Amino acid sequence: MTLTVLFMGVFVGFMVGLTGVGGASLLTPILILIGVNPSIAVGTDLLYNSITKLFGTIQHWRQKTIDFKLVKMLAMGSIPGVIIAVIFLKLFNSFFHNQEIIIKHALGYVLILVAFATLFKVFFGHKIKENRWQLKSLEEKRGLTITIGAVLGFVVGLTSIGSGSLYAIAMLYFFRMIPAQLVGTDIAHAFFLATTAGILHASMGNVNYTLVLNLLIGSIPGVVIGSMLSAKAPTNILRTIIASLVLISGLKLIG
Repeated sequence: MTLTVLFMGVFVGFMVGLTGVGGASLLTPILILIGVNPSIAVGTDLLYNSITKLFGTIQHWRQKTIDFKLVKMLAMGSIPGVIIAVIFLKLFNSFFHNQEIIIKHALGYVLILVAFATLFKVFFGHKIKENRWQLKSLEEKRGLTITIGAVLGFVVGLTSIGSGSLYAIAMLYFFRMIPAQLVGTDIAHAFFLATTAGILHASMGNVNYTLVLNLLIGSIPGVVIGSMLSAKAPTNILRTIIASLVLISGLKLIG
């Protein structure tokens, strides 16, 4: 099991470094498919994500490619959204004892959404033209930004998926910023979101710490190697293949 998890960490880290596709959309369904309970898979992935996003946040902070005002405004919605999602899971489990089924089905639907979001970014991301939302100031979009944060925060708290991919699509469409700043802001917000959600899931006993450690040991060299090869790799082709696999995983979980 330990070797399997190490290789899984290497694979996920490698694919994240190579393509930039969110690790959670690959890791969480793989954990479930190898027999990890859905609630443990979600909690473990969130804590693992929190640690990996910390290093990315530090790097982007050094590069000054984080819009902290946008991070703060998104977090005003996403942190309460995550808290509500975890309370929702706890209540449903107490009354109906069906937490695992809820998580599994929610995961399936969100994976399908992430697959289509990834494909949209690959084929149409560069075609998005300036729209009226991008022309508005952040203060003018305060309500919209907090709402986006809350809705997607609830999704992340429920499934561990979307802290990067879904927020990136929202930022691409609604906010005007250079690519490096979009990535940096997305990672910084994802760090705060995954950390909050990870702590909440850990308080419910939904984290396997040995699993987190083994995944980290594998993923760190994986992401370094993947990043080194990313300039030479056919990124869009690989993203399309990964999106297709994520879509199949989603369909399998709800089937």
